[in-house]
Amino acid sequence: MTRLVMFLAFTVVTLAAQGQQPVFRGIGDNVPVYVTVVDKDNRLVPGLTREEFQVLDNGRVQPLTVFDNTPQPVRLIVMLDVSGSMEGNLPLLRASCEQLFTRLKEGDLARVGTFGNEIVISPTFTKDVTELRAALPFQIDRDAPTPLWKGVNEAMSGFGGSETRKVVLVLSDGKDAPGFRKFGEKIVTQLDISDRAQREEVMIYGIGMRSRGMGMPMGGGNLGAMLGEDLPDPALGTVALETGGGYLEVRPRDDLGAAFARVADELHSQYLMGFAPPARDGKRHRIEVKVTGTGKDLKPRARKNYVAPIDKN
Repeated sequence: MTRLVMFLAFTVVTLAAQGQQPVFRGIGDNVPVYVTVVDKDNRLVPGLTREEFQVLDNGRVQPLTVFDNTPQPVRLIVMLDVSGSMEGNLPLLRASCEQLFTRLKEGDLARVGTFGNEIVISPTFTKDVTELRAALPFQIDRDAPTPLWKGVNEAMSGFGGSETRKVVLVLSDGKDAPGFRKFGEKIVTQLDISDRAQREEVMIYGIGMRSRGMGMPMGGGNLGAMLGEDLPDPALGTVALETGGGYLEVRPRDDLGAAFARVADELHSQYLMGFAPPARDGKRHRIEVKVTGTGKDLKPRARKNYVAPIDKN
């Protein structure tokens, strides 16, 4: 560890001890890791101590330069699927978003975006429920596609240079279908999203649901294909877990509002940890988090890897 990294790590710990919010100024100083812990019944577990965690970099335990189990402010961009198959879900979607908006805490800010024929994101971060509600969709075009990864990609661009925790929450009922592209425009893939999210320290949450399009045909065609068409993109859950977020799948009788509320509760129950990168080699490093010595069946969830900086000295 260079003297510079040692000094920055000491500064972050000092700020935390003084009750100020730790600030990570790039992965060259510290590797931030937000950790969700649940028990065997999937209930959130708060109140654990530093001594009950181990964070491993490529299999080796790292000393923690930061540990904070108080709620951390979040910059949240909610991306809503407005493809044609979501038409029947629109009233439910609007009502359920209230569960999320009303759970924003002091320091939290959010934007609302939609992806379908166009990708639109509200212009500013805000905590005002009225403003957030006004950004929700009022109608859905039956012919709109599902540009899932393109929508998530544009959401990540919406954070700008923010150093606060960045989270994209995606609600979708379908598989990625980019639709119309401009000449020369690159197709955004699942791999692109996963790599960018981990490089830029963006956490992705996904909520998948079944389609409820208006006037969807009943009978006819291949039953297996029809059943598969109304399922969310399976890669959304993969990307979410890789980035340290979570994935919930909502079935027709499930409460969508409760799913939004669950995401909010998780974001405010996460543990913030940080460690100095042990090697500044520019390579991808595997992260593993363990909960030790509790005598309970607890499961931590955190980002899977990061790219180490390159030491230019």
